[in-house]
Amino acid sequence: MQVYNVVKFRVKSGEEAAFLDAHRNGKAKWPGLERGFSIQTGEQTFCLIGSWSSQEALVAARPAMIETLDSFRSLLEDQGDGRGMTDAVSGTVVLDL
Repeated sequence: MQVYNVVKFRVKSGEEAAFLDAHRNGKAKWPGLERGFSIQTGEQTFCLIGSWSSQEALVAARPAMIETLDSFRSLLEDQGDGRGMTDAVSGTVVLDL
């Protein structure tokens, strides 16, 4: 069963390159991650999309993902509305288009 996670970030102005660098060169090579993408959704907003083989693999990788997040947390802005620095969701594929 295929599982995806999506994490939305708002990066401080001028820190976009540093944010992307925080994920390059294996820094986001978390155990169980099959493939990942960073997409820019606005001037300072990005989403990280990860593909996982199972929900268990995603859950097991959370400590490593948090460790990576901690390395660049100072580059992020609070997203407001109680979302904090990240807005994360995950789930299983229910329809493959």
